[in-house]
Formats: sequence, C-alpha cells, structure tokens
Amino acid sequence: MTPLRIALIALLALLVLGGGWLAWQKLRPPLTITSATTSGTAAVGGPFELVDQTGETRRDGDYRGRYMLVYFGYTYCPDVCPTTLLIMSRALTLLGETAPAAAKQVVPLFITVDPERDTVEAMAAYQPSFHPDLVALTGTPEQVAAAAKAYRVYYAKVEDQASGTYLMDHSSFIYLMGPDGAYLTHFDHLAQPEEIAESVKRHIGG
Repeated sequence: MTPLRIALIALLALLVLGGGWLAWQKLRPPLTITSATTSGTAAVGGPFELVDQTGETRRDGDYRGRYMLVYFGYTYCPDVCPTTLLIMSRALTLLGETAPAAAKQVVPLFITVDPERDTVEAMAAYQPSFHPDLVALTGTPEQVAAAAKAYRVYYAKVEDQASGTYLMDHSSFIYLMGPDGAYLTHFDHLAQPEEIAESVKRHIGG
C-alpha cells in the first residue's frame, strides 16, 4: 500500500470520527448546571444564635433585610484569618467609597471556630483591628458547631506538641448572603478586596 493511499485512509477515518462526534454533540441531552454559585440555591447558611463582642445575643434573623459577609475563623489564627479579615475590611471600605448606599446594606460577621479561647472579652479585644462595622460572634461549643454546620464550614483542633497549645484547622471562605439569608456567592481567602467589593455591589445593584 502506497504512502498516499495510507494517508487518504487515515484522513477518511478522521472525517468519519469527527462527524460522529459532532452528531453526538447535537443529539445528546443538554448538561444541567447544578453549581451552587450559578444557581444560588446552595444549602449554605441557616439559623444561628451567638453572642457578639459586646455580650449581646445575635441571631441570623437580626440581619434580615441586609446583606451579610460571613467569615469563620479564630483570634489565635497566626496568618490566614487576620489576613482574610483585613481583605474583607478593605473591600467594605472600597464599597463605602464607591457605593455608599450599597455599603450601608452590608454587615460583616466574624464567627469563631474556637469558642474555648474566643470569649466575649477576647472578641472585644480583637474586633477593633478590623472594619468598625465588624460583628465578632462567639458562643458555646454547641452554638458554634450549629452555625458552622449550617454554613458547611469544616474545623478541627490540631494539637501543637512543640508549644503545648493548639491551632484550629478550618475552611476559609467569605460567604455573601442575601437580605433573605440565602446564599449568593463566596470568595476564598486569596480574593482581592476590589473583586469582593465589585461582586457585592453587583449583587446589591448599586
């Protein structure tokens, strides 16, 4: 068989396969997008009852009618938590500068995953390092566990043998919740303040 004949057979095979693939693409049922971010129906968020840095009991219903930026972390966190809270604070400052009306509709919440050490007093000392509107929430281990479960937040105590203390391993996302308490979207701890501010403004329509 000559090289030309081999090349023609190979080309014909490719054309047949390509045609079959295109036909399958046209005939197959459309993909259903089930992404939580695109559908806005993720099972994230729910009722909580915690205590803020002033000692006042706070419930999720207290923030109905406002958008919530929610972050779970802890005050003893050496790096990710304070960095993320600073990013969230900067995003809120940018939002206030570019869309003041929208900024007034947003409340930032910091919920501890370390209630053993993050007492009301500890949260009161920690909160001033960030945005003045930040609400720092703690509670009993059971209350914190219930809130974390509602937001699908993972956390676990990790003993540090060298120091004789412990750190908290935990997921690190900022959740944007709507005025009805429904999940809208989320940002990871690497998101930029400008990105968060623009996304929040877009959701509010400001």
